[in-house]
Amino acid sequence: MNRLSDIIQRYPYWLSLLAGGLSATGFAPLNFWPVTLVALALWMAIVADRENWKQAALSGWLFGIGHFVVGLNWIAKAFTFQAAMPEWLGYIAVVLLSLYLAVYPALTALAGWIIGRGRPAVFLLAMAGSWVFTEWLRSWVFSGFIWNPLGSALLPLGKLPFFSQYVGTYGFSAIVIVAAASILLLFHRRWLVVVPILFALVIPAVISADSVFYTPPVRPKGPNITVVQPNIGQQDKWKAGYEEQNLAKLAELTERETDEPRILFWPEAAIPDYLETGYPRRYYYGRPPELVRAQLASLMQPGDVLVLGALKLEIEEAGQRAVGARNSVFAMDSDKELLGRYDKAHLVPYGEYLPMRPVLEAIGLSRLAPGDFDFWPGPGPRSLDLGDFGKTGLQICYEIIFSGQVVDRDNRPDFIFNPSNDAWFGAWGPPQHLAQARMRAIEEGLPVIRSTPTGISAVIDANGVVKESIAMGIAGRIDTTLPKPKAPTLFARYGNKLSLGFAFILLISAIAIRARAR
Repeated sequence: MNRLSDIIQRYPYWLSLLAGGLSATGFAPLNFWPVTLVALALWMAIVADRENWKQAALSGWLFGIGHFVVGLNWIAKAFTFQAAMPEWLGYIAVVLLSLYLAVYPALTALAGWIIGRGRPAVFLLAMAGSWVFTEWLRSWVFSGFIWNPLGSALLPLGKLPFFSQYVGTYGFSAIVIVAAASILLLFHRRWLVVVPILFALVIPAVISADSVFYTPPVRPKGPNITVVQPNIGQQDKWKAGYEEQNLAKLAELTERETDEPRILFWPEAAIPDYLETGYPRRYYYGRPPELVRAQLASLMQPGDVLVLGALKLEIEEAGQRAVGARNSVFAMDSDKELLGRYDKAHLVPYGEYLPMRPVLEAIGLSRLAPGDFDFWPGPGPRSLDLGDFGKTGLQICYEIIFSGQVVDRDNRPDFIFNPSNDAWFGAWGPPQHLAQARMRAIEEGLPVIRSTPTGISAVIDANGVVKESIAMGIAGRIDTTLPKPKAPTLFARYGNKLSLGFAFILLISAIAIRARAR
């Protein structure tokens, strides 16, 4: 024990950076969640040992740099698909983004040190509650980027993550902090504190997982569905002359003789053609929407519904030129009629729009997605009525990572469709994306269907369990039935009010215990 304390005293900041990097190995695809818990425990020991608030905040910031550089390394891969940007800029982007995101663990460390210094139990509660607040802040400040919330690292445990249906993903992250702090307390032999904590974790986990062990009464099966993954790489997706070849891949995986209607799911931006009428003729490139819809309908059986990603143009009032675009999902029936459209609301900075465009264009930079103008955001979550198939909620690509923002609560859907393009997410991004979609399923009690060009496409049930999937780099399809939704969970009814309420209870408890001790 003294040896560890000596090492912490000598190298607190290097150890903070190392602990941050190790903590990110608990996320997919590595799933080294025990390493995450030990790394968090080490970091908290460093923070608790700092002499002043500046040192505590610096330890938190360095931890965050290591945590985000390792966890978000896949972002560098995206830059290899944009000729206007040098590949090395991707690695700089990862570091710069991490320097900013590290502010949030720094705030956690600062609050934990101020409230809990000298009091291990108080420090534990303060760190857990503060982490929830900072993750919530990270989900919306500067449009938000809440990739890899800490709670998703414990998905491999199976039972414990079900607690998130009561306190949300951000609230569940507090459980991860508490579990890690328990390791630290055990190291210091604080048995009277640790035993009640572990007991408090085990009981809710068992209660939360009751749906896993409960066998529901037999109900009619859900609608037939087909999820398509064409394995079209980012390098081929927008290449001139590849339109027919890419459509042929989608068609080959879609056509199937069946007497029962089904929902067909295609990925984000599955086709380059426009499905709506009313644009100037030159934008259709000789393929009017009537022709495109007829071609798509020829792949369908009577009664089928196709849900696919495509683009929508925004035309100026004079009606002569496009001034913007929307990343959209359309639903179309076998009679070539459009049933509705959803426009992506949470756009990716530098990916789908370029902040400070005049300045950045002047130095030769452009957004990562091809195009001459920016995408426009949609109004937010909505449900599309698919007739006899029920209602679907839509979340395009990384929108699914935003806890509490994926469902229209006034018009609850029967399932969520998450079309995505993970082709430029490297090797780490797609499994991390899938993990976060699973967290949304648990929170909302709704199945989530994912269709991507290159993987990982999946059918996730309302308990967050992956029922079927297609691995990365494989062309294939899933033919199955749509999992049933659960009754609205507590989180589905109240959203992140529960996460923030849980954090508030933890912080108030910490402050009250400290005041009583005085």
